[in-house]
Parts: sequence; C-alpha cells; structure tokens
Amino acid sequence: MQQHLKEVDALTTELREALARAGVVLPSLRPDPVSIAHRYMPPLVELGRCSMEVARQLTAALAEPARGERP
Repeated sequence: MQQHLKEVDALTTELREALARAGVVLPSLRPDPVSIAHRYMPPLVELGRCSMEVARQLTAALAEPARGERP
C-alpha cells in the first residue's frame, strides 16, 4: 500500500505540473483517499470539480496539437 501511495502522489504531482504548463489549474486534483485505503482497488487520481472557465482552459489545452506535431 505504501508503494501505491508514493506512486499515486508522484503521478498526481506530474499531472499537476503538466496541466500548469498548459495553463490549467485543477484545485481539487489529488490522490483519491478511498481508493488508496482500499485493499483490492487500484489507486485513483481524483480530478475533482472545476469552474466553467477552468473547463474551457482544459478543453482548449487538449485541443492544441501535441508538441512536435504539425497542425
């Protein structure tokens, strides 16, 4: 369980940083405590709720061509 906690924490941090580079901040982004405490369920990352503005920013960031790709 400790390994899962470290892994989900690291992944959450990585996702938070990647989103920030795209100009998106999800205030509720965090490891899901229920799944971390569960014995058989894999740990989940909770994306949480966001405002409509953040949803627009996320949509725009996902619509942009991936780095290195031509439009």
